Amino acid sequence: MVNLRGKLELSGVTLRYTDIPGIEPAVVFLHGAGADHVMFEAQAAALAERGQRVVLLDLRGQGQSQPNTMRLTAELLVQDVEALIAELGLELPVLAGHSLGGNIAQELVRRSPGKYAGLIVLDSTWNAGPLTSSERFLLRLAGPALALVPARSLPKVMAKASAVTDAGRADAVRAFAQVTKRGFIDVWRATVQFVAPDAGYRTPIPLLLIRGAEDKTGNIATAMPAWAAAENVAEHVIQEAGHLVTQDAPTAVTEAIIKFLAGETR
Repeated sequence: MVNLRGKLELSGVTLRYTDIPGIEPAVVFLHGAGADHVMFEAQAAALAERGQRVVLLDLRGQGQSQPNTMRLTAELLVQDVEALIAELGLELPVLAGHSLGGNIAQELVRRSPGKYAGLIVLDSTWNAGPLTSSERFLLRLAGPALALVPARSLPKVMAKASAVTDAGRADAVRAFAQVTKRGFIDVWRATVQFVAPDAGYRTPIPLLLIRGAEDKTGNIATAMPAWAAAENVAEHVIQEAGHLVTQDAPTAVTEAIIKFLAGETR
């Protein structure tokens, strides 16, 4: 596990991060809901070995960035990442976000596209994509449904739903166990706040979409292909991988990211 030596004092939390020096643009990895920076360690190590600058962090209320004493919202998560980027003086970084991290990354680019060199989204719904009435209903239902799962069972239930490999599930249990049931539900509700359909919006910077072939989380399996078609980019579907694609198939994900950074895919 990477030692997150960096500390950024923000309202209600000490944000923990590490900044591995290297060539620009820096790649900022943003993990999924209830997870932590560990889910990107394989990709970060590979990029750092190639001389790339890499930033890993634990988002507010998750991993080592606990406790959080403020109400968790989508806006607060976005502001935290903006504050860290400013603190580190990053110029035109590439954002790489998984699930919740992908939602945050999309929102950052939507607000300030000129500040980023690229967007990598892994197993995340399309913030600006259309929603059917049933999808809207399921989004509203997800929080109450999670509340029904006993707290002691939640890490294993979520891990089984998120990963298909033994290694992926084992680490998911570890990560999810760090977050209280209340905290996990708060994180999920913040995730839902990012969904804001806009039929005319298109990503104005280079975009890479990656999805685990066996991801059954929410509407990701339909939203990401539709997003790829709308943006006229390839969707990289990784076989034998679920929602936690970076841990189920770390090598395949790393290869796709390296090619994207080299300008070989869009």
